[in-house]
Amino acid sequence: MKNWKQILKLLLTIFLLWFIGHTIYITIDGLHDNEKNADIAVILGNKVNEDGTLSERLEKRLECGLNLYRKHRVKKIIVSGGLGKEGFYEGDKMRDFLIANKVPDTAIIVDNLGNNTRATVINTIKLKDSLDFKSIIVVSQYYHVTRTKMLFRKQGFKNVASVSPNYFEIKDLYSILREFVGYYTQ
Repeated sequence: MKNWKQILKLLLTIFLLWFIGHTIYITIDGLHDNEKNADIAVILGNKVNEDGTLSERLEKRLECGLNLYRKHRVKKIIVSGGLGKEGFYEGDKMRDFLIANKVPDTAIIVDNLGNNTRATVINTIKLKDSLDFKSIIVVSQYYHVTRTKMLFRKQGFKNVASVSPNYFEIKDLYSILREFVGYYTQ
């Protein structure tokens, strides 16, 4: 019986070290901006409030993408999100925000079928030929971009960088745990 307890303790220690190492890696990767330019930015959606306003998290993502556009680091922006339970298409609301901030409609591509990260990646890859892009900057929260970049690479798209807003919430602790599971199950 003592051997089983030792084995269980060892496995738990290994798992804990793996989780901590992964968390450190995705945090460093997610907060690092290599200052590269790209053909497009892909801004992943998030909650739109019941009154149709953007959640603060989504607004910060959009401000980050807007900054990329204003600094001429990207030529076009794909906004991707689904229909939220609040009754609004995230992509449409994201486009409205960018237009209100003087991004021309011709520079914005809306994906209202990006219900999750995988769907956003697949929908973006489908646009590759028609938009003729060869590089992407993913815009999402720091803990989310590593998995998103991994999904792009799994689809054969290698030239992908990321930027995340300087926006942090206590909810990030849960999200880091979710991303750990998501990274290894997708």
